[in-house]
Amino acid sequence: MLLDTDSLKPIYVQIAEWLEMEILNGNIASDEKIYSQNQLADIFNVNPATAAKGLNILANEKLLYKKRGLGMFVSSHAREAIRSKRIKRNLKQLVLELVAEAKRLDVSKEDLIDMLIEAELQATEEGGSQ
Repeated sequence: MLLDTDSLKPIYVQIAEWLEMEILNGNIASDEKIYSQNQLADIFNVNPATAAKGLNILANEKLLYKKRGLGMFVSSHAREAIRSKRIKRNLKQLVLELVAEAKRLDVSKEDLIDMLIEAELQATEEGGSQ
């Protein structure tokens, strides 16, 4: 993943979100050791302190836990917690915006549902969804 240095979103937040995606996608499993701040600093070519801030976001949310002398590990509930957080934060906001735009354009509920079904089918065909 490339970081967007022009984004208003801080780099350490982008790192935390990347780690969340790695957990969500199953690339890092529960109770598996996560990248160290130095590894993340190398991956993203950032200061280790910036990488540490990204890790600390996830640790503060109890998505990671520390084992003294060994590093940080993914909590057993991390995947479901990230999923739940993203549904609440991202999907609900997108749906609110979608419904508001549909109302502005006088799109019926039935047409909107048809569009969602069509989008789901297209995403499945492209391999972007289950």
